[in-house]
Amino acid sequence: MTLTAYGIAERYLDVGEFHGDEDHPAIQWWLMNAGQGRHAHDEIPWCGAFVHHPAWELDLPRPRFPARARSWLTVGTPIDLAEAVRGFDIVVLKRGGGNQPGPEVLDAPGHVGFYHGQDHDVWLLSGNQMNRVTIAPFPVERVLGARRLYDEGW
Repeated sequence: MTLTAYGIAERYLDVGEFHGDEDHPAIQWWLMNAGQGRHAHDEIPWCGAFVHHPAWELDLPRPRFPARARSWLTVGTPIDLAEAVRGFDIVVLKRGGGNQPGPEVLDAPGHVGFYHGQDHDVWLLSGNQMNRVTIAPFPVERVLGARRLYDEGW
């Protein structure tokens, strides 16, 4: 049996933000561990912090600012989306539609998740998708890059 980052992430499916003044303790832990402080609320963007958690657990490469989605473009090995496999591969997207900077701009809105699969969309397992950990489709046109977080010797 091989433990993968995707396998760890999958355990958290359906964990979501609490409404009101309460914060989900798992999301707060992910945010704190990703450098957002002890009192970060679960209403802030947390997809990068979610991806950071399994990478941290497995001592995989992590960016300097893991809570920023686009910072995940700086770690691992770049791969073509067509080469992505479920397990350790992540995909970074532009957040929303409209005119946005390309992958060379790291300090811009984005979204990151673990590669789940692809049909006419790319499917990601990630946090902060409809305020929860879900598997959801995204248009391929939003992809900024795909990265493999491990090498073959892992």
